Amino acid sequence: METNNPDKGKPKLLLNIQEAAEALGISQRKLWGMTDSREIPHVRLGRCLRYPVHELEQWINEHMEGSCDA
Repeated sequence: METNNPDKGKPKLLLNIQEAAEALGISQRKLWGMTDSREIPHVRLGRCLRYPVHELEQWINEHMEGSCDA
């Protein structure tokens, strides 16, 4: 049975730890450490942690090395 989901096909705004770790190419354990040290942007929704896609993209751009305009 197919349900009508109006959000289907829309990009996610927030990723869970598994999705964020996979997107960043790191382990969930490493991401937990970065989250705990407040090194990486995250949102706490009650007991849930989520990672904003836009903020992660911005964080990556800010931490890129070797892309200096010389």
